[in-house]
Amino acid sequence: MPLVVCIGNELVADDAAGFEVHDCLSQILPPTVRLAYCAVSGLALLDLLDGSEDTLVVVDAVQLGAPVGFVHCLDTDQLPGSCAGAVSAHGIGLRDTLQIGLTLYPDLMPRHITLVGIEGRCFNLPRIHMSAAVVHAIPLAVQQVLCLLHLEGRSRAA
Repeated sequence: MPLVVCIGNELVADDAAGFEVHDCLSQILPPTVRLAYCAVSGLALLDLLDGSEDTLVVVDAVQLGAPVGFVHCLDTDQLPGSCAGAVSAHGIGLRDTLQIGLTLYPDLMPRHITLVGIEGRCFNLPRIHMSAAVVHAIPLAVQQVLCLLHLEGRSRAA
């Protein structure tokens, strides 16, 4: 069963992007996809895995140097390590978390892992300051998740 984990602080500007994507996906994903929300990333992500997931899609706000609102779609081998710059505003990066998971819980780790990252800039102001480009990127990120899950054009009832 695929798992989609949306990460972000719903109270903080661009960091709320994951929360917004989760809100949209909760209305349209079929019951064959497990959807979870985490206010923080890092090792908390590993607690959501039970070994039944073949696919993991992580949605989060990122800072990778692209224009604000750009939607990245990165496989695990494309994720920068912690020394390559900030991947997330949540501390330990996704790549490091996944490496720890592979070391400690190899039987729980999904075979296919993808990050859908929305490029953000404002991580120090309240939610009302979410960048307009990030707001406009939310539907694009939702569509990217649906494409990754091969669910384009399907709804919850399908």
